[in-house]
Amino acid sequence: MFFFLRPLRFFVRALVEDTEPKQMALGFALGLTIGLVPKENLIAIALMVTLGVVRVNLGVGMLTAIAVSLVAGVVDGATHQIGRFLLLHDSLQPLWTDLYNLPLGPWTSFNNTIVLGSFATGVALFIPMFLVSKPVFAKYTPDLSEKLQKSKLYHLLLGGELTSKLN
Repeated sequence: MFFFLRPLRFFVRALVEDTEPKQMALGFALGLTIGLVPKENLIAIALMVTLGVVRVNLGVGMLTAIAVSLVAGVVDGATHQIGRFLLLHDSLQPLWTDLYNLPLGPWTSFNNTIVLGSFATGVALFIPMFLVSKPVFAKYTPDLSEKLQKSKLYHLLLGGELTSKLN
């Protein structure tokens, strides 16, 4: 039974830890970028590793990545056009050739218009989303975090872990 609750415990703990507005806003912005990029390439893997390594709110990052991934197909037409523009731009041709000739270059799938366009869009939106979400998290996080920590579900999920450490 505890094996099945472990991911839920991890997620609840991730939401409660690192609740500084800056960390939550960084998690949100990084999750948005991860959610936009298709997942079968080295770019997506590198972004997910970054989410796990950098000190951001992992829960917000994971929630944002999942939510954006579910609706990212809606913007594929626009990201295709952005990626096509970047790939066909004359001044960038040497960059794409050099990148593709690197040992891991083909695994990034940057030569896919949607992957490149989605990544470029995510990078372009990173700072604006961070700046917009930081005051929102600063205003609403303390109340939500307090309510979550007082909830029965929180104590049920993490209380079992506390008693198992005592035994």
